[in-house]
Amino acid sequence: MTGAELQAKGTELFMQRDYEAAQEQFERAKAAYEAEGRADLAVEMQVNLGLIDQRLGNFEAAVEKLNAARQFFAERGDAEREAMVIGNLGGLYMAEGNTEQAFTLLREAADAFRDMGDNDRYGRTLLELANLQARSGKWREAAATYEVALDLVKEPNFRQKVLKGLLGIKNRLTGSGVPKSANSDSAEPKA
Repeated sequence: MTGAELQAKGTELFMQRDYEAAQEQFERAKAAYEAEGRADLAVEMQVNLGLIDQRLGNFEAAVEKLNAARQFFAERGDAEREAMVIGNLGGLYMAEGNTEQAFTLLREAADAFRDMGDNDRYGRTLLELANLQARSGKWREAAATYEVALDLVKEPNFRQKVLKGLLGIKNRLTGSGVPKSANSDSAEPKA
C-alpha cells in the first residue's frame, strides 16, 4: 500500500476513535512516505502519531513528536505546516490544563495564519483562543475574540452561527461591538 492509502486508513480509524489501530496505520504510512522520499508527509504522520499519543495519555511523547515536527517545518521554511503544528501543540497544552502555554502557542499560530492571509485558519485558531479565554473566566476578551473569529470562519457550524447571531443582537442592543480600525475591515482583539 502507498503512504497515501495507509494515511487514509489511519485517518478513518482515528475518526472512529480506534487509536491503537490508527497508530499502526500512521506508523506504516510514515515508513511508506519515507520510502517514497516524501519526508514532509512522513513528518505529517509523526504529527498524527503525536495526536494519538495525546489521546492515549502519553503527553510527553506527544509534545516531543510535535516539537520535532515543528522544527522540521521551520527549518524548511514551511510556515503553513509549522503554524498547523503550533496550533496542535496549543491544543495539546489546552487539553492538559496548561492554559498559559496553550494561549501562547495558539496566539503564535493565529498570528502566523493571519500573516499568511489564511483568514479561515486564523479565525478557527481565534475560536480556540476564545474558548480558552472563556474557560479562564475572561468573558469580555472571549466575546471580542469570538466576534472577530466568527467573521473570518468560512463555514461556521450551527453553534458558531447561533453565537454570531447572539453577538449581533448584543451589539444592536448596546450599540457596541469590536471597533473597526481605519486600515482594515476587521479589528483584532488585544488578546
